[in-house]
Amino acid sequence: MDTSEDGETLESHGSEMGRESGASPVEWFLVNGSRLLVAAAVLLGVGVWFLGLDKLGVIAFQNDDSITRLAGGMIAGTFSLVTLVVSINQMILSQEFNSAGEARDELSGVMGFREEIEDASDAPASPASPVALFYLLVDTIHERADTLGESVDGGGDGGPRALIESYVSGVHESTTNVADTLESSSFGTFDVVAAAADYNDAWQIYAARRLKSQHGDELSEETVEAFDDLLDTLELFNIARTHFKTTYMQRELTKFSRETLYCGVPSVFAAMTIGFLYGGVGGAVIAPPLLPYAVTALLLVVASPLALMASYVLRMATLARRTASIGPMIPQKAPEDDPFELAYDEE
Repeated sequence: MDTSEDGETLESHGSEMGRESGASPVEWFLVNGSRLLVAAAVLLGVGVWFLGLDKLGVIAFQNDDSITRLAGGMIAGTFSLVTLVVSINQMILSQEFNSAGEARDELSGVMGFREEIEDASDAPASPASPVALFYLLVDTIHERADTLGESVDGGGDGGPRALIESYVSGVHESTTNVADTLESSSFGTFDVVAAAADYNDAWQIYAARRLKSQHGDELSEETVEAFDDLLDTLELFNIARTHFKTTYMQRELTKFSRETLYCGVPSVFAAMTIGFLYGGVGGAVIAPPLLPYAVTALLLVVASPLALMASYVLRMATLARRTASIGPMIPQKAPEDDPFELAYDEE
């Protein structure tokens, strides 16, 4: 494979290292929006769909046999969904049961990791708050990028200086964006996890290792040491993000289970009510013009657990996809690509 670096620049291959998510409707629907609002939007769309088809004469609500069969199927489906929720709760609880030895090992690992953060940041003690811990790591990355940039000052305009300065500028931009988000966030909200997920540490690790390896003979000992310190801090950030992402997902699954059960009981009764609406001797017990509205409203209640599940799965699947790699592994990169040909607007 040709690895020629003629004309190599960071700007030409994506020096925008923060992977900003933006505020597009799709981004809101997938990750940023409240899951309850997303579920409500889905249900609203379903309701408009059914009523629209009724107005067009495509579907009808007068046939009691088809509607009652549909109601019976929805009751069975709701019970299946509740069973799934119980299974999710069992999975979460199974991870909480540890022996004394396992609990000790887990605590030792966490404390050892916090000591590494304290050594890297010169902090007397690592913050207990996840938000503050992320902020400390981001601030340390920013400072170590400063040190890297200062180590090449006065080294002339040739060699790797321009690349390193551009790299440092990109790191500064990314850390500033993440720090601004963290300042207005609290753990338990998605903003914290989203900010950590959007921070493209994988590319920063990859680019730093590449620059250090390719231009090692031209770098001073101070610059090499600055690269090593920055890489160590980026690795700590990656580990912290993985840990808190797992914690966040456990919290989200627990919240999803609780909210699904809240919706599940009304859903079963709504499905039963649909059947009872058509239990009269002559068919439906309410006036035919009102049937589309009454049945559609009850259908939305029945579908609420499914809409809620879809909204949570969309967020967790998107988050898992964006943080699927550990370290400098970049799934968007094709094997034949040049090491620095990569754009981060690709998902």
